[in-house]
This record gives sequence, structure tokens and C-alpha cells, in this order.
Amino acid sequence: MRKLVFIDDDPIDHFLMKHILRGKNYFDTTTYTIYGSLVLDYIEEHKSDPEKLPDMIFVDLNMPLFSGWDFLKRMEQMQDEISKDIPVFVISSSLRPDDMATSSKYSFVQDFISKPVNSEEIERIVNSQSVTGS
Repeated sequence: MRKLVFIDDDPIDHFLMKHILRGKNYFDTTTYTIYGSLVLDYIEEHKSDPEKLPDMIFVDLNMPLFSGWDFLKRMEQMQDEISKDIPVFVISSSLRPDDMATSSKYSFVQDFISKPVNSEEIERIVNSQSVTGS
């Protein structure tokens, strides 16, 4: 089963991603949430069961309360305990080179994607991660 988790506080970005994925068979399930901390709690709870873990995560950097930066820091602390490599893609409206550079320091971050995300970008990512046909 191919599982995507999309973490963003903006409902418009949720709508856009749903639109991009509509009719595509990239993922069997897609979870949309604003709560990155709950995603990490779930990963922590199921860290020994790779079948229950997501295959890919998109996370927005700039969110209130629990930011994408908070998500990346906590994910990094958990890396050695997780039984599956989970590629994370940072999405952001930020064009600051510092944000791009800092996010790339996390070994599990595969790419920095500027908003708005488009269908070509998603297709490129999915193909590069060999998610299709899994």
C-alpha cells in the first residue's frame, strides 16, 4: 500500500493537492492534516511496523503552533528508531535561500518545493521515488 501524508495549515493547499492527485494512482491513501505533531505521534507509535508508516510526507514549513521546522527537528530525533526510510518533501511559499539550505541539512528531506505545487512537480517526485507501481 502506498501512503502519502500532506501536512499544511492552508485549506487552499489541501484543495490544490487533492485536485492534482485526482484521477492519479500514485497513492492508495492520502492523509491531509494541519497537525504535524499528530503525524509524528503516529510514526512514533508505529515505528516498528513499516506497513503502517507513510511512504512519503509533504510538510509546509510555515505553520502556526507546530511548524514544519518543529516537524523536521522531531523527525530527525526519531530517525534511528523508525523501521522505514520515509522521504520528506518540504513545501513552502518561502523563497529564502536560508530556508532551502537549512531544510536540506536533514538527511530524510528529499527536496524543497516552492508553492504553489503543480502536477508536473508531483509527477516528477513520485517517479523519482519509485512510488508508482509499488
